[in-house]
Amino acid sequence: MMDSPGAVEPLDDLSNRQRARAEARGAFARVGKRTEPRRLFETGGLRWRFPRASSPCEAAIVNTGGGVAGGDFYSVSLTLSEGAEVEATTPSAERVYRSDGPAAAIRTELTLAPGARLFWLPQETLMFDGARLDRRLEVEASGDAEFLVAETLVFGRLAMGETSIEARLRDSWRIRRDGRLIFADATRLDHAGRTLERKAVGAGARALSTIVASSPGIEARLPQLRAALEAESSGVDSGASAFEGLIVARLLAASLDRLRPALVASIMALGGRKPRLWP
Repeated sequence: MMDSPGAVEPLDDLSNRQRARAEARGAFARVGKRTEPRRLFETGGLRWRFPRASSPCEAAIVNTGGGVAGGDFYSVSLTLSEGAEVEATTPSAERVYRSDGPAAAIRTELTLAPGARLFWLPQETLMFDGARLDRRLEVEASGDAEFLVAETLVFGRLAMGETSIEARLRDSWRIRRDGRLIFADATRLDHAGRTLERKAVGAGARALSTIVASSPGIEARLPQLRAALEAESSGVDSGASAFEGLIVARLLAASLDRLRPALVASIMALGGRKPRLWP
């Protein structure tokens, strides 16, 4: 049936709902022995916080909106100048709520000049039942820059017994060194709860981490990383490889409580530390 002239649109028209657009940009520079923020931009609910002056510079990204809903767009970018050292994290998990319409979008861009060093260690992203998320992470690094990137996803509010969830994920990683693509990864999960039950996919896992690290001679740390994972292997499936001057590791577990000790051990084996804001 065609709408009559002047017809009122239904109240549940998703296209008319307010969508959040939030952005946080930070540029960091070496000043003497310390790294300091030189230019900061924040809007739409994302805020920069600096718990204390330290080396590397501790930068916390806060979402004052309390989570991400369907159709929201969040963008975070960090630019490190020559010799800058930054440890970036979040003070809590990021929550992706149920969506009856479009997916939420999260974009992360990390740019490292020569000699820069970045630890990108946000706390986990928690997918609620019915959540839809399109996430992209891009790293542009100079040849001798160092970085350790770790992202964790948790499917369902496990502490509340929410394990059988319907959620959709599109997750894309692109890492370039001196402009050359050295790592590309894409994950697609539809009906995430059921898909992760499959033995060849997750074997019942509900928490997963991806770690990518790059530094001169990083391949020599692979035995140390594997030893750390073996020591924390209870309830955790994992694998790690070295190639193209990178180490890539994946961790799977039934819960975040089981996953986190192995994640922290991996970060430390790769030259990082547990962020102070983590529980």
